[in-house]
Amino acid sequence: MTMTERAAPPLAARPDDAQIRRAILAVTVMFALNGAAFTTFASRLPDVKSLLGLSPAGLGLFLISGSIGSVLGLPMSGWIAGRLGSRVAVRLAALLTTAAYIGTATSVATRHHWTAVAFLVVAGWGIGLWDVVMNLEGAIAERHLGRSIMPRFHALFSGGTVLAALIGAGATAAHVPVWLHVGAMMCLLAGVGLWATHGFGTLPRLPEKAPGTTPDPAAGERVSHLSVWLDPRVLLIGVVTLVAAFTEGTANDWLSLAFVEGHHVPTWAGVLAFATFLSCMTAGRLIGTKLLDRFGRVPVLRVCFALAVVGCLVVVFAPTALAYAGIVVWGFGVSLGFPVGMSAAADDPVRANARISVISTIAYTAFLAGPPLLGLLGEHVGVLHALLAVGAAATIALGLVPAVREPDDLAVTTAAPAEPHFPACTTSDPAVLPPGSFRE
Repeated sequence: MTMTERAAPPLAARPDDAQIRRAILAVTVMFALNGAAFTTFASRLPDVKSLLGLSPAGLGLFLISGSIGSVLGLPMSGWIAGRLGSRVAVRLAALLTTAAYIGTATSVATRHHWTAVAFLVVAGWGIGLWDVVMNLEGAIAERHLGRSIMPRFHALFSGGTVLAALIGAGATAAHVPVWLHVGAMMCLLAGVGLWATHGFGTLPRLPEKAPGTTPDPAAGERVSHLSVWLDPRVLLIGVVTLVAAFTEGTANDWLSLAFVEGHHVPTWAGVLAFATFLSCMTAGRLIGTKLLDRFGRVPVLRVCFALAVVGCLVVVFAPTALAYAGIVVWGFGVSLGFPVGMSAAADDPVRANARISVISTIAYTAFLAGPPLLGLLGEHVGVLHALLAVGAAATIALGLVPAVREPDDLAVTTAAPAEPHFPACTTSDPAVLPPGSFRE
């Protein structure tokens, strides 16, 4: 049976600046918590490997179970968000994710391998739903604000990963048990998440057509998720986002090891390489919003993917000292691809839920297939030279960048933006529907 969604009844009120700020704060916090949730468990992977007695290959297969959960859940995430509303959906995702990570950590501590795998699949499913809903709400806030802000949300995700990694390093050094560290952090993240999500679903959706144009006669009809999978532009945006996820995820998984084995640096220097990449990617997302507003998505992403190619080549072929400079270039180059892909997914308000769900599903296959493919390639050519796959993928994305171009009503302009018009808007959450309204 095809999953569908229906637009909610009209709501005429226009959000004020306070509502927009509240929604932006809520999305910002949930992005940071999402990154922290994943990294809290990931920071204890050496202990997980030891407790379960896993080989490196076994640990890789163990981690893939989480990616499988995300890929299984992502196709239905847009439908769930449309049925439950963004506030309920993101709360469900956050509670499910944190509870599943507690279950995973407890199972690891008691050495129940397959129970840990099952909980990790559930955690991956929750992370996927959480990802779709927060990106959808962020895209709505971005369009109401009238300027690019999605990269900043993703910068806070990166910030959450850094903070959680530092806490994890401290917990490891202090010999805090895995179950206690992960359990305490997940309870904290769940509590903060329940508070932050009060800001979700408070913004009305933007109009499906600009003022003065003919409304889409299908706007109130059911939107088939299958039809979104058959939309060529959505698939092209998905490929661009997949490449961005692949270039980012490859660095997350393999950059430290590539420097240790390929450039023969100490382990701490390999960790420094990864920290440098993450810092530059975060900085790129913070400053990239102004570049997107000034020059537009297509020119900025072309430069970014070109930088990713150059950075990759420098990391692989340059002497070690210059390779660190290549990391800086690579980090800035990869910073904007994923958030811009999410913004482009929400350009069509009628199908935003379905489009973000589809594009996220495509992008997450990079996290599922990337680690084993790079590992297999590394077995033959070495981990460092296997990173050349990033340059090849980024080169392909360069030709597909026009797919993320802004629609006419979002075209970049240097003039002051006109006051937006919000006729017949619909809400993203049942909690703020007009009296007597209902969601099918």
